Amino acid sequence: MATLEILQHYWWFLVSLLGALLVFLLFVQGGQSQLYTIGKTHEDKSLIVNSLGRKWEITFTTLVTFGGAFFASFPLFYSTSFGGAFYVWMSILLVFVIQAVSYEFRSKAGNFLGMKTYDAFLFINGSLGPLLIGTAVGTFFTGANFIVDTANVGNIYPAGATISHWTTPWHGLEAVLDYRNLALGLAVLFLARSLGLLYFINNIDDATIRVRSRKALAIEGPAFVIFFLIFLVSILLSDGWKADPATGVISVEPYAYWHNLLEMPAVAVLLAGGVLSVLWGLGRGIFSCSRKGIWFAGAGTVAAVLALLLTAGWNGTAYYPSLADAQSSLTIYNSSSSKFTLQVMSMVSILIPFVVAYIGYAWRSMNRKPVTRNEIESSEHVY
Repeated sequence: MATLEILQHYWWFLVSLLGALLVFLLFVQGGQSQLYTIGKTHEDKSLIVNSLGRKWEITFTTLVTFGGAFFASFPLFYSTSFGGAFYVWMSILLVFVIQAVSYEFRSKAGNFLGMKTYDAFLFINGSLGPLLIGTAVGTFFTGANFIVDTANVGNIYPAGATISHWTTPWHGLEAVLDYRNLALGLAVLFLARSLGLLYFINNIDDATIRVRSRKALAIEGPAFVIFFLIFLVSILLSDGWKADPATGVISVEPYAYWHNLLEMPAVAVLLAGGVLSVLWGLGRGIFSCSRKGIWFAGAGTVAAVLALLLTAGWNGTAYYPSLADAQSSLTIYNSSSSKFTLQVMSMVSILIPFVVAYIGYAWRSMNRKPVTRNEIESSEHVY
């Protein structure tokens, strides 16, 4: 029978994997953010929106699944971050709600806002969604301003019922004051835009769109590399928060994330391989006529993000450091659900490969034929 510690590591792996898949699927948002640069005419925009429209629900579902898995397996993080940094999370929720509304009503007859308004909504979601998510995830490494008092768990009186509280009035917005968070936010944004362009090259059968996408990729790809390197180097040279395995006391450790990679060589190899795969995919898109760059870059994205999140949470590292009180920092040990809960969820997690297989089948079915202008003009269902 698995111990609690094994279950905690297992569920951090699953949450990290869902987060990595989400970052890859943000190519939908990245493509939307290119709506006005790649789509010069109404027909161009319709091609782009209908190409992305086949996939946007997968991204949305993965986002919801990621949040649900995090809540079920590490509820103290959910209550601390979502309850404290609510300005950030509500902003993320809002930009994804307007995306769903836009795909639903953009081409509906008689929509009172008009197609141009929904295109603007899609652009806002595509630009702010990856930026906000990347900036928020940056706090997994840089920390946030909160205090946790688990003694309040059983307190029924309103004055003492709060388990955790934020120590600044900005409720998460102060994350933008740390350049490392912004660097990751911009890296995720430019990665999503690059993946979106690679997706256009793969999925849209139109010479004009492909030429414009390759030209734009030569700018977006290097921009991603620059901001990712700024984030990665700064994190590897920064302090981290580690829990003593014997006492559970949390203290600051210089170069903690660099030490994690040295002590977990498999994770380091995964990170290096993922980064190289992303670069290879970008190179295929920029310098060759290959339509397969999205698969190299996509697989590399999943591998690299998975490795980064494992570096943030495994090896006794606090994946959500508290800048106000080191002992309030959250680790996979002090923030997880009970052993019974994790065991029951682990049984359910057996179904995950089947869900992934179904998504792969649906993706292949939708991607079997590239989107063309003739298809958009003749189809009865368009976004």
